[in-house]
Amino acid sequence: MSEQTDAAAALKRAKLAESATRRRGSGWYARYLVVFAAGQLVLVPMAVLWQGRSAALVFAVINAVLVGGLSMYAARQRVIRRGFGARHGTLIGSWAVAYSLTVALSVSAFEGSVVFAVIGALWCALPPAVGAWQENRRSA
Repeated sequence: MSEQTDAAAALKRAKLAESATRRRGSGWYARYLVVFAAGQLVLVPMAVLWQGRSAALVFAVINAVLVGGLSMYAARQRVIRRGFGARHGTLIGSWAVAYSLTVALSVSAFEGSVVFAVIGALWCALPPAVGAWQENRRSA
C-alpha cells in the first residue's frame, strides 16, 4: 500500500511542478502584448498624421521591426497555454478592427486631427493592453 501512496504522491508533485512551470513560463505573452500596445502609441499617430513617401518608409520600417522582433520573441518561447491560438486570434482581430476603423476615419472625417490621432492610438493600444492584463491574471 505504501508503494501506491508513494507513487500517487510523486505524481501529484510532478503535476504541481508542471503547473508552476507553465504559470511562470507563460508570462512571456503578457510582455509581448505590452510591447505591442506600446508600439501602437507610436505607430497609429504616424499612420494617421504623416503624409508622403518618407512617412510611409519610416512607418513600414518601424512596423516591420516591431512585428519581426515580436515574432522572433514568440517563436523562442517554450510554454504556450491551452487555447492560445483562439485567444491570440481574437485579440489580433479586435486590434485589426480598431486599427482599420482608426485609419479609415482619419482619412475620411478626421484628416490631420492630432486629437483623433491620440484617441486612435489609445483605442488601438487597448486590445493588447487588456490582453496583457488578462494574461497576467491567468499566470498569477
